[in-house]
Amino acid sequence: RHLSEEEGFATLDEARPHLHRIHGVGLDSSELGHPPAKFERLFAECRVLGLPVVAHAGEEGPPEYIVEALDLLQSQRIDHGVRASEDPVLMARLAREQIPLTVCPFSNVRLRVFDTLAEHNLKTLLDAGLNVSINSDDPAYFGGYVAQNYIDTALALSLSRAELKRIARNSLQASFMDDAQRRPWL
Repeated sequence: RHLSEEEGFATLDEARPHLHRIHGVGLDSSELGHPPAKFERLFAECRVLGLPVVAHAGEEGPPEYIVEALDLLQSQRIDHGVRASEDPVLMARLAREQIPLTVCPFSNVRLRVFDTLAEHNLKTLLDAGLNVSINSDDPAYFGGYVAQNYIDTALALSLSRAELKRIARNSLQASFMDDAQRRPWL
């Protein structure tokens, strides 16, 4: 994300011989100063190639970055998305369209989006009907694999078993598995 669009196209060109092994393309790294709009043409090319696209948006960046990721990149999933709670119109859209938010609580705390897990808005997003899942983000840097993110977040937010089940189901629905692969897990 901190690189140029040209560098993104160069990376895509290097990946072309291996597309049969690539399951999707994502926009990640530091958001601030690097809006999704910067990569609109690159993501359009990825979609032409049949690659699902996702984007980090709304962690450090503003809610507008989530809107850009959806409208300009046509992202099928939003990684993080926690700042959506600052925009009621966006919250309603995310709930209505059930666009998955892959929330990474440890990352959000480490990057000071929230001071503590107890202050995290995951439960607020879930209660608003959003398709939220709990994930890890670069465990070596942010600490904690997905299970630890689940455990610590569940304890900090007093998530019920029903809420945890819903979060787990959301993660399966948000995956790029086909229905036949997903069915046994659900």
